[in-house]
Amino acid sequence: MNMIKKNLTSAICLMLSAGLCLTSCSDDDDNGGNIVDESVSLYASNNLDGNISVYDFEAGENVSSKTLITTSTAADGIYFDDDTNSAFQASRSGNNLEGFANVDVLQSGTDLLADFIGTSDMESPREVAVKGNTFVVADNADVDGNDSTLDGRLFVYNLASGTFTLQNVITTDFKLWGITFKGNDLYAVVDTTNQLAVFTNFLSTSTDATLSASKTISIEGIERTHGITYDSDSDTMIMTDIGDADNGQDDGGFHIITNFTNKFNSVADGDMLAVAGNQVRVSGASTLLGNPVDVAYDSDNDVIYIAEAGNGGGRILAFSDFDFSTGGDITPTFNSALTSASAVYLDD
Repeated sequence: MNMIKKNLTSAICLMLSAGLCLTSCSDDDDNGGNIVDESVSLYASNNLDGNISVYDFEAGENVSSKTLITTSTAADGIYFDDDTNSAFQASRSGNNLEGFANVDVLQSGTDLLADFIGTSDMESPREVAVKGNTFVVADNADVDGNDSTLDGRLFVYNLASGTFTLQNVITTDFKLWGITFKGNDLYAVVDTTNQLAVFTNFLSTSTDATLSASKTISIEGIERTHGITYDSDSDTMIMTDIGDADNGQDDGGFHIITNFTNKFNSVADGDMLAVAGNQVRVSGASTLLGNPVDVAYDSDNDVIYIAEAGNGGGRILAFSDFDFSTGGDITPTFNSALTSASAVYLDD
C-alpha cells in the first residue's frame, strides 16, 4: 500500500507542476490526479441545497465528480451501503433519514426520489453512525429548552423493507455533533468542548432512556471538536477542531490519534490525553481549515478527507502528501469547492 501512496503523491505533484487543467465535473479549485488499485468514492452532503456530491478516484484517471439532486434543502450526516449501492443522509430540512438506491450508476444532475424514508422525528440532525441495519443519528437541538443545561439526543432507527423505523431515543447530558462506532461502542464528540465520550455496548439499550457516557476524556490541543472517524484496520481515531466558532476561515485543524485503543484506555475518566507522544495535529493557513465539521480516513492510501464548512464558503479537502507522524501546516492535495459542506463518507 505504500507504493499506492507514492504513486498518488507523484501523480499530483507532476500535474500541479505542469500547470495542467484537470478534468472534473465540479467547480474545483485545485484537483489532483489519482492512481489507485481500486476505485475509491467519497460521498458528501451540504447545508446549502441538500444535494449529494460524489467524488470518484479511479485507477489511472483524474478525479471526477457528480451531483445528485435531492428534495432536501439542507443535509448533514451521510453514509453509503455497498450491498445495495445506496446513499443515505440525514435531512436537516425534513428532520428525517432518506436513502437513494443504485446511485453509483446515476449521472450528474439526476433528480432523486427517496427509496428509503424515515419519519420526521428529529429537530437538528447531524452525524450518522451505522451498525448493520441500525442507523444512529446525533441531534444537536436543545432538548429541554434551557440553554444552561447541556443535552442532546441520539435517535436509533432500524432499516427493514425500505423503511426506517424509530426504535428508541437516547437523551444525553451533553450537546452532540460527530459520532462513530468502534465495535459495539459508540464514540461521540462533546460539542462546544474538546472532549470525547464513549457509550460502551451502546445498542444494548433498546428503549427510550437518559444515559451518561461510560467515560469522557479531554483532547489536549483541541478548542472545539465536531468531526470524528475511527478506522479499525489501523486503530486510528481522527477528530476535527473548528477552533473559535466565530472564525470559519483559518483556525481549524484535525488531530490524528494512532494506537487509539491503548491511548484512550490509559486515560482515566475525566482526565486529558496529552498531545506530546499521543497525537499529531494538522493546522495552519496552508491547510484551508477554518470550520472542519466532518472527516473520513482511507488508511490503505493514507488519505484524510475533510468537509470544510467555512473557508472560502465551503470545501472538500484531502490530505495525503505529508508525514503522518509530524503533521503541521500542510497544503491539501485535493481541494474542491462545496458551499456549506457538512459531512463526508468514504466508500473504499
